[in-house]
Amino acid sequence: MELYFLGTNAGVPSLERNVTSVALRLLEERRSLWLFDCGEGTQHQILRSPLKLSRLERIFITHLHGDHLFGLPGLISSRAYQGGDTPLVIYGPKGLKQFVDTVLALSESRINYKLDIVEHDGGIIYEDDTFRVESALLEHRIDSYGYRIIEKDLPGKLDAAVLARHGIRPGPLYGRLKKGENITTPDGSILQAQDVLGAPKAGRIVTVLGDTRPCTAVGELAYNADMLVHESTFLQELVETAYEYHHSTAYQAALAAKEAGARGLLLTHFSSRYKSGDQLLRLQQEAEAVFPGAVLAQEHVLYPILRRV
Repeated sequence: MELYFLGTNAGVPSLERNVTSVALRLLEERRSLWLFDCGEGTQHQILRSPLKLSRLERIFITHLHGDHLFGLPGLISSRAYQGGDTPLVIYGPKGLKQFVDTVLALSESRINYKLDIVEHDGGIIYEDDTFRVESALLEHRIDSYGYRIIEKDLPGKLDAAVLARHGIRPGPLYGRLKKGENITTPDGSILQAQDVLGAPKAGRIVTVLGDTRPCTAVGELAYNADMLVHESTFLQELVETAYEYHHSTAYQAALAAKEAGARGLLLTHFSSRYKSGDQLLRLQQEAEAVFPGAVLAQEHVLYPILRRV
């Protein structure tokens, strides 16, 4: 599980940074790719990355402002040309389906794969055997959502030495034990799964927020997260401007991470006024003073989400 930023700028792209998009690479977990927001130019950024559109399985749109959305029609249309013929599901606020359907219809775009648009108003929006995705409404000028991606706990490690003494080799019986089922050994005795199965491996939690002012939902989504991706549009010296435009400062992002008990913080969505390295460094320093280890997200860099020891 890794995060890969395709755009970190707020509002408009610059020569140094693209507008918002971040990928969650799940190669080991399910050999797929999830995308959060799709600002203009996202597909070009993907071409410069190790990511493959053929692996793209789900897209989560936080809100319908252009710097988070305008890259979506092009990416949908181009995906098939890069080997993407499997179903694609896109989640987002009300109005997303109208936007996508209208653009594809007017441009007479032909999609040769199954495309589903799921509009939501928060809650549990997706769940399967390995992941659950929860969403909540944030505080922005239009409806903006954050997403909490929860990896379900993995089975513990089997004690191969004990199993070998019972004459059990890797195969279907291993799978049943991993599921917590008791089995009958070759000598006819019953082997309890709990006797050969170690403690479960705790799943990881990643929180990706849309644009927001500080609000209760931020803490709920970020609670105990292994990694929080939080917008940091302004320095604290512009806190009144941040409030007026429904955004957050780097200080506020760090405070949210600290209060939620998050293990890691990646800052993104920087105002284009912060152009140089020194100016961006001030954002990081402001956050680090509250949340040591806060990181300024860089485009085309992989950030692994480590398991808790």
